[in-house]
Amino acid sequence: MSELLNISIWQGLLIPFAGTTLGAACVFFMKKELNQLVQRSLTGFAAGVMVAASIWSLLIPAMEQSADMGSFAFIPAVAGFWLGILFLLLLDHITPHIHMYSQEQEGPRCSFSKTLMLVLAVIIHNIPEGMAVGVVYASWQAGVSEISLAAATALSIGIAIQNFPEGAIVSMPLKSAGISTSKAFGWGVFSGAVEPLAGILTIIFASLVIPVLPYMLSFAAGAMLYVVVEELIPEMSTGTHSDMGTIMFAVGFSLMMTLDVALG
Repeated sequence: MSELLNISIWQGLLIPFAGTTLGAACVFFMKKELNQLVQRSLTGFAAGVMVAASIWSLLIPAMEQSADMGSFAFIPAVAGFWLGILFLLLLDHITPHIHMYSQEQEGPRCSFSKTLMLVLAVIIHNIPEGMAVGVVYASWQAGVSEISLAAATALSIGIAIQNFPEGAIVSMPLKSAGISTSKAFGWGVFSGAVEPLAGILTIIFASLVIPVLPYMLSFAAGAMLYVVVEELIPEMSTGTHSDMGTIMFAVGFSLMMTLDVALG
């Protein structure tokens, strides 16, 4: 538990949450819901950030940490990756939720309100992001040479940047649906609160089982890529054909890649 007393770790865990909170606060200043083209562009940007983070911040360090396995260094990365995919697949099937732009409920049937199920969809999305930040800081805390504090901070900043529009995408439609401004803001903040919680739990687990770090890094990568393919790419491609989602994907990917290499 001493790892959690480190101020750098707390800052790293809260930076992405701050991004979501600031984005949700847009509900106080914007009167109209973001138009579909803007939402698709922001979703594409988020997808690009998550794919780049999965590669440079998670999968590559996982294989570098396993270098002593020689030609079998890919095993922890592949095993963890698939565990992450299957974990998100399980969450997707056991959690009642509704994706943006969809009226069809997924998961078990229940009497939850549409608002709550929209927020649950975002929470599923945010869990792997929190885990990714947590495991990178856990690796830095454990003295893993492949991950520096700057690299961990770069991941936090990259996720915070993509969380800003995400917070707005959650809160603005809720306001348009008739929910009060303060409640819409509260739901937006709540949707992001799972990230620091997931990060804390990941750090606690990693501190108990240090050798499992390469598996946890790739686990977070698999979980994030599941979200990108299952949720974000379909959302950025919905509606009238437009290249903006793809262009913004490239922008997000380039930004996260730049942050990781420049600060790492």
